[in-house]
Amino acid sequence: MDSANHSQFKELSNIYTSMAEWPFRREIEIPSVLELLGDIKGKRVLDYGCGEGTYSRLLKSLGAESVTGFDLEKGMLVQAENIERVSPCGIEYVSELDVSLNGTFDVVLAVYVLPYANNKDLLMAMCKNMAKLLKPGGKLVALPVHPDYEKKPGFYEKYGFSMLQSAVYQEGGEIQLDLFCSGTKSKVKAWYWSFLALEEALVGAGFTHINFTNPLPEKYKDIDRAPEFLQDYLMVPHAVIIDCIKFD
Repeated sequence: MDSANHSQFKELSNIYTSMAEWPFRREIEIPSVLELLGDIKGKRVLDYGCGEGTYSRLLKSLGAESVTGFDLEKGMLVQAENIERVSPCGIEYVSELDVSLNGTFDVVLAVYVLPYANNKDLLMAMCKNMAKLLKPGGKLVALPVHPDYEKKPGFYEKYGFSMLQSAVYQEGGEIQLDLFCSGTKSKVKAWYWSFLALEEALVGAGFTHINFTNPLPEKYKDIDRAPEFLQDYLMVPHAVIIDCIKFD
């Protein structure tokens, strides 16, 4: 995200850790992402847009050789570094990506990063930045807003947030996200991109074998066996998981 855009997160660093415990994230999103990443033992991983480091810590615990957490928001990094000092995992957190890192990572994970591209040029730039950091054949896993998210107002409120777009499914259109956490309400702006726009940006950045997958962990492959509270989200998630490979 650009510097003007990331400033909206300055007041959110304190709630991001608790947001990782929201049931839909804990039970659906996080296990789905980890299953799709597969075995990362011995791999170099970049958590692009790491926030306070929830995924960075998970990836290190699963055996990654190294994990680098990158975020532009200093408040997020301070939170991540404080956790690292208390419970050292060997994660490096950075606010800049040196050119020496280009072509060095086996995996780049970008959770809720692409939704903060507020124009097509920035969307392409984000994809290119991620591509240049990967080794040839390296893997990108990203979570943008689902192009077929549920447009009915209030649908996601029971999961801790709401989404409102003045012109539903408008390419590049702004989405208002209201986050309800610990008795407080915070607002974040995101931007909508269609499957086609996302795929065009990824192909233009040098990615191939592009897949779009709904978050659906193995334990809930039969949605009817999931807790009733989670079933609506499983049917119509607000985010889609992209996995693709940097062209060799």
